[in-house]
Amino acid sequence: MNLKRHSLTKSVIVNSFIFAFNSLHMRNKYSLKYGILVIIVGVISVGFNKTSKRKTLPVITNPFIVVLGTVQDGGYPHAGCKKECCQKYYEDKEPRHYVSCLALVDPSTNQRWLFDCTPDFTFQLHELDSIYPVDGLGISGILLTHAHIGHYTGLMYLGREAMNTKNVPVYAMPRMRDFLEKNGPWSQLVNLKNIEIRNIAKDSAIHLNNRISVTPFTVPHRDEYSETAGFRITINGHNIIFIPDIDKWQKWNQDIRKVVQQNDLLFIDGTFFKDGELPGVKMQEVPHPFIEETMSLLSNLPDKDKQKVYFIHMNHTNPALIRDSAAINEIERNHFHVAKELEKFEL
Repeated sequence: MNLKRHSLTKSVIVNSFIFAFNSLHMRNKYSLKYGILVIIVGVISVGFNKTSKRKTLPVITNPFIVVLGTVQDGGYPHAGCKKECCQKYYEDKEPRHYVSCLALVDPSTNQRWLFDCTPDFTFQLHELDSIYPVDGLGISGILLTHAHIGHYTGLMYLGREAMNTKNVPVYAMPRMRDFLEKNGPWSQLVNLKNIEIRNIAKDSAIHLNNRISVTPFTVPHRDEYSETAGFRITINGHNIIFIPDIDKWQKWNQDIRKVVQQNDLLFIDGTFFKDGELPGVKMQEVPHPFIEETMSLLSNLPDKDKQKVYFIHMNHTNPALIRDSAAINEIERNHFHVAKELEKFEL
């Protein structure tokens, strides 16, 4: 029926143009005005018809996760990088990628939380507003993993030089809290009550609302300024793991294979694809589990378990960051995934 109305309106416009043209040729100003009026009515009708054909989107009531960033702290393109990996951006062959970050949204309460606060906060907040708009800032809390620059420095945008927010809850482990309270400019955010730091503790669940809880746990990493946390997000009995940074799985007091089996969705450290990715740099000085290592470690798991795994926090040199690369194809061929910006997971 809509298609028929659309076709009918098109014929009205065509006939109106013909009528107006003939009227102009006849120099009949009243006929010309009438023809133009019919054209306008027809155009409005087409617009109305197109609007009426728009599908009504289903109302989402379940909480969902949105990937707001996928790369390592330095971002993509990386400052000062003149290699092919970042030149792809400047040649319009690869889009900009934001620093690793997840958002959690509960539509039933209009609450939104961020996991890490990155230097790309401005853009990530805009993306989140585009996906699920709310009034005002609309951030019910920010949960920080650790004190490396890509994971907390977006807090600067909450200060009085920028948004000048009021008491935004920031969930931090003990050393992370101490770091923020005792070092400027972060201490000013606390003193001016731009943020309100809330304590979280290892293996102790916090309830964000009546159907969402988060349990922090610690992982081995370069802990120069704070401990390094991972998070287990529990939504209606389903568990999501977020570990953007870890030194090596073998250093952790948990077996990553069992962690994969016991949870429903995992976003885990995929900083480097393989050894030797940074020429001239000793990779042990910046330890991370290579994606190749992780896939090998999990190779004996059933495919249904492998498919829960999404690699995140990729360095600009990581070929898995580049769309349609051989590295991505290899990962997917082995039944794993690479996290993508604005990917949404409803639970």
